[in-house]
Amino acid sequence: MSAARKILFIDRDGTLILEPPDEQIDNFEKFALVDGVIPALNRCVASGYELVMVTNQDGLGTQSFPQQQFDGPQNLLLQILRSQGIAFREVLIDHSFAHEGRDTRKPGVGLLRTYLAADDWSRTGSAVIGDRETDLQLAANIGVRGFLLGRDGDWAAIAHALCAAPRSASVERATKETRIRVRVDLDRVRDPVVATGIGFFDHMLEQIGKHGGFALDLVCAGDAHVDEHHIVEDSALALGEALKRALGDKRGIGRYGSDIEAEQPSPPAAIDITLPMDETLARAALDLSGRPYFVFDGPLPNGMFPRERVGELPTELVPHFFRSLCESLGANLHLAVRGQNAHHMVEACFKATARALRQALRREGDALPSTKGVL
Repeated sequence: MSAARKILFIDRDGTLILEPPDEQIDNFEKFALVDGVIPALNRCVASGYELVMVTNQDGLGTQSFPQQQFDGPQNLLLQILRSQGIAFREVLIDHSFAHEGRDTRKPGVGLLRTYLAADDWSRTGSAVIGDRETDLQLAANIGVRGFLLGRDGDWAAIAHALCAAPRSASVERATKETRIRVRVDLDRVRDPVVATGIGFFDHMLEQIGKHGGFALDLVCAGDAHVDEHHIVEDSALALGEALKRALGDKRGIGRYGSDIEAEQPSPPAAIDITLPMDETLARAALDLSGRPYFVFDGPLPNGMFPRERVGELPTELVPHFFRSLCESLGANLHLAVRGQNAHHMVEACFKATARALRQALRREGDALPSTKGVL
């Protein structure tokens, strides 16, 4: 299922082009772009936003504002923007005067009825950008964020707020067996805070946050008196869901790559981390593809560990944890480990996966790392 579209509903006069004292751009002498609008819109388009122009043009088409006087500057604006790779999905213009009270005039929503009736675009991911309070009122009326030039900074600041917002998420999962709260912030580094009631499992989850390079809080109250299965499984599912939400549309992420120097001219198809821990060697190959798949190559022929438990954690739950994490995160993970000490082997599995996550989650730019157009 494709991600919901993100739309920017953008005012024209005073937002895209400077507004003259008489508030009517009816000749080319009055035409001037607002500073910084082109690089900002380019960044927004690269981040996956669609653009819709929504503008009030008082009495357009009447004797006081003939249509042909409007068309020249308007066509020039669209031509300049198109030449820079910036195209509007739709241009919506209200021609009425304020005293007429039509619902098509901002902040009325009449021009946006088709959008209000559709469910294929994200209200939380979309926004209105303008230069007047009526633009903010329009944003409130259609249930999206509103940005005001000047109040919220210049175009560069608004584009930064739209395209580089902190990637964080909180998840609460409650079942008959467990109650879990997870919070992650992918753009913040700090010591993880974990409490599940299973000491060694807490230590392993701390490796995910520490070596994954993101802030992690996870608290779980569960039925440890029954056994550890539900706590481990549900913690993995909740953590995967939190990471998935924080990633959003995944634009700009590493998704896959390698920190291992190789002679091949092209990089491998997945993040490939080989991590030693004394006599143990673990390898994790990860792809945040959106398609869950997990392959585990364990230390013994049957895929198990040489000990049934490390601390209070049954080792049979280690691959189950990663399988559950992949299911809710939408990740493809291949994990292999060899060694003699079960403690080292389990810890190396968590650390190797965390280091792979660190590279996959890293955000650089706004491009979507997929030829499909969605992850």
